[in-house]
Amino acid sequence: MKSFIAFLKKEWQAQLRTGRLMILGCLFAVLGIMNPAIAKMTPWLLGTLADTLSESGLAVTAVTVDAMTSWTQFFKNIPMGLLVFLLLESSIFTEEYQSGTLVLTLTKGFERYKVVLSKSVMLLLLWTACLWSCFAITYGYNAFFWDNTAARSLVFSAACWWLLGVWGILLSVLLSTIARANTGVLVGTGAVFVGVYVISLFPKARRFSPLMLADSPSLLSGAAAASSYRLSIVVTVLSGAAFAFLGIAMLNRKQL
Repeated sequence: MKSFIAFLKKEWQAQLRTGRLMILGCLFAVLGIMNPAIAKMTPWLLGTLADTLSESGLAVTAVTVDAMTSWTQFFKNIPMGLLVFLLLESSIFTEEYQSGTLVLTLTKGFERYKVVLSKSVMLLLLWTACLWSCFAITYGYNAFFWDNTAARSLVFSAACWWLLGVWGILLSVLLSTIARANTGVLVGTGAVFVGVYVISLFPKARRFSPLMLADSPSLLSGAAAASSYRLSIVVTVLSGAAFAFLGIAMLNRKQL
């Protein structure tokens, strides 16, 4: 346990040293502020463009914004946040392969499975802090300007995106134990997401797809019930756990 905590501290220091922690913290804070800001500025922007649009034959009607507008923006921005997170953190293994620091760690008697667990735990903690801090910022501004009750299933919708992010992170960790270059991790992660997206296009398969968790608009508007996401959640949890076990197995067999 002491060695695991020691390696977890090492991962934390690496996040600080490389600046990834600062970049992610600033990004998700800005996203949290942007959501209500964009909603608040929408009527003003449309009013400013009204004359220009009218010359083109387009009429601008009065626009009413509320917390739903801001939350819709929140769930539009979260995919970008997750994408940047995966891009920044995809080298968490490969940079150690290239520098040889992982070999030095293992020669000191540190078990390989603890390497996978410590890196995975660090990434999951960071993703949790980033997502929910962004959520809290948006929630606070929305409560100040409007009323958050305009949007339904807020916490559940955010939790679905959190779980999808966990799934993506565990997939990235698995691919990091296989590929030696950062490019391989990114290409592999992108290919799996695209493949799952294609499968999701089939109505009967969609309810089993992890990407169904990204369908926040249906939850916010009340068009879909939380119970309809049950199968997607089960598949996401089980496949995520499989990624974690396979990642440990692959690193155990990998020649460094």
